[in-house]
Amino acid sequence: MLSINDLAPKMILLIDGHPYQLLEVKRLHMGRGGSSVQTRIRNLTTGQVFSRNFKPADSFAEADIEKRELIYLYHHRGEYVLAEKDHPQQRYTLNAEQLGDASPWLKPATPVTAIFVDGALASVTPPIKVELKVTEAPPGLRGDTVSGATKEVTLETGTKIQVPLFVNEGDVVRVNTETGEYAERVNKAPAG
Repeated sequence: MLSINDLAPKMILLIDGHPYQLLEVKRLHMGRGGSSVQTRIRNLTTGQVFSRNFKPADSFAEADIEKRELIYLYHHRGEYVLAEKDHPQQRYTLNAEQLGDASPWLKPATPVTAIFVDGALASVTPPIKVELKVTEAPPGLRGDTVSGATKEVTLETGTKIQVPLFVNEGDVVRVNTETGEYAERVNKAPAG
């Protein structure tokens, strides 16, 4: 059994018999009142995200999980379809709530780490960095070269992020999926 001192982000626990993933963990110390832990958790069965506080008397069972590599295939009518890397005929589906914050970073053929709880697919985690093509980018304004100036662009998945002014439509950029921030330009679009 785990105590509140063992809690950490991304950990998967059983709470009231259901699997939950910790998204945020904040420790609170209240002088003589003792301590507590404030968390944001996601129910891996329903995808619902909410806040919950735990006291020192609370204890938790760590969920029996299995991690597997899957490949993201496509999105259709609110369902995201994934397949096993070595057995493409073995397919799984998740809805947007279950997929959580991974959906903006998934394009077909993206490898993901899948978490199975009691043999059922519960959630997926994209790679920490992904390469996505810029589909829409306003031109950088001449003279707008203040240190660190950025502009908003649209990626091939439909996600909008802030990038430096030199990034143009057609460029391929590397994005950190944990922070949602631009990391670097991988390929420059051909001129013409």
